[in-house]
Amino acid sequence: MDDNLSNEFLKTAVSAARLAGDIILKNLGQLSKEDVQTKQAFDFVTKVDRWSEAVIMQTIREKFPSHRFLTEETLKQEDTGGYRWIIDPLDGTTNYIHGYPMFSVSIALEYGGEIIIGVVFDPSRDELFHAAKGEGAFLNNRQINVSETELPERSLIATGFPFRAKEMIDLYLRAFKEVFQRVSDIRRAGSAAIDLAYVAAGRFEGFFELKLSPWDIAAGSLLIREAGGIVTDFGGGSDYLSTGNVVTGNTYVHGGILGIVRKNFRGTVDR
Repeated sequence: MDDNLSNEFLKTAVSAARLAGDIILKNLGQLSKEDVQTKQAFDFVTKVDRWSEAVIMQTIREKFPSHRFLTEETLKQEDTGGYRWIIDPLDGTTNYIHGYPMFSVSIALEYGGEIIIGVVFDPSRDELFHAAKGEGAFLNNRQINVSETELPERSLIATGFPFRAKEMIDLYLRAFKEVFQRVSDIRRAGSAAIDLAYVAAGRFEGFFELKLSPWDIAAGSLLIREAGGIVTDFGGGSDYLSTGNVVTGNTYVHGGILGIVRKNFRGTVDR
């Protein structure tokens, strides 16, 4: 990919993420009951999600009017092999509704089925993670790398509960228990995009979750790969964007988590 073009893609994604973050922060704590709608059981959308998504898409379209979009709230355009932006305008909506300050903006650019740009912005902490394929991963323009911790018992792992698939809770809790018994501790923040960014930055040694959406994973998966980590589905393959089942980590910890998850979900959602 041409460096100038890559830089233009990245600049546009960063600008869009910061504009969306401004909207999110200005409206934090201002939502009424009428501003929150239920998309499906246990899954919500607010007017801020929609405002954030609108400003992101407008910013991108001004620069790249022919590009397609896959967004959480409005557009699900098919991938035809060209450029497609994968956008979560407010990852952690439930947190946001409750005023719990763990939410983010996630923007990725896909080309030919491969993620080439990834931006995750945490407006509460003014932390902007970005990556371009082959150029490393960065936090506020300082290069980051995954943790070098080798031992599971010294590892801090992140996860997410399967709130979109509560029928899987028993399988999930079996895997959770086994991972928990082997590692230092486990965290559940409620924004998968932040969890993935934290793996890239070495704050977590690993992460696993099931039944996510592509916009939850796309940007963060590139951050981790560019930071030297591993991202797979539950079977150890690369279908995590389509299955929503993801295991990530540094090169020392990933295999152990994957083995536990694969064993406990075999025959169900083991991809």
